[in-house]
Amino acid sequence: MSTSTGFQLGSYGYSKIKRSITKEDKHLLSVVFHEADDRNKGFLTREDVKVAIAELFGYKPSKYEVDQIMNNYGTRFNSVIGLSLENYMIIMSDKLVAADEDENTRHTFMVFDTNCRGFLSVEDLQRAFSQVAPHIPNHTVQTCFRELDRDGDGRISYKDFDFMMKYDTKSHI
Repeated sequence: MSTSTGFQLGSYGYSKIKRSITKEDKHLLSVVFHEADDRNKGFLTREDVKVAIAELFGYKPSKYEVDQIMNNYGTRFNSVIGLSLENYMIIMSDKLVAADEDENTRHTFMVFDTNCRGFLSVEDLQRAFSQVAPHIPNHTVQTCFRELDRDGDGRISYKDFDFMMKYDTKSHI
């Protein structure tokens, strides 16, 4: 492990960072559930689930995705299969956690990759650090770059960047 950056980029010793749902996330999910619950039934029909997913994630879910949700988590309410608030919170919490992690990683990588090349150079990293953390010495940035460049090709690929963003080193420092 490097003492200057705190990264240990070996092939062992990592556990995934688990993003938890915040109080604000739970509130958002609840609000969307109640907005999508047409006629205040207390559950979501297939069409209501489509509306909720579109509102939360910005896309219309496929028939297959809705079928999977309803078949695995749906409950019979009188003569209609619906999704209860409890099951909705479980499903959408998982989707929210997964979507945010990947979206934030991609967005952060694109901010660093100012030339849109699909990789980061040491100059890209130096430029980012000089703007965000100018007090960090250049040699520390270069050391960090060498540790993140796992295959030694002089570039940090998205795969290298994603690896660094998703794995926790706190338990190994």
